[in-house]
Amino acid sequence: MNALLRKIPLMRNCKEVTALVIAREDRDLPMIERAALRVHMVMCEACPTFERQVLTMRNAMRQWRNYTDDE
Repeated sequence: MNALLRKIPLMRNCKEVTALVIAREDRDLPMIERAALRVHMVMCEACPTFERQVLTMRNAMRQWRNYTDDE
């Protein structure tokens, strides 16, 4: 199956997409990778859930870093 995905432009498997979602936290993705990410997210049920979980964790960490115990 992976060989077939490689022959179709912009197609990525779930393992590759999760790596892109995580990499996007640290750097800007090239346009081709952003497009591949969008194409995969439209067709997959699991990866958008993973993406939401990563965003939730990022937001929670941001709030935790900014937390002050002023009370």
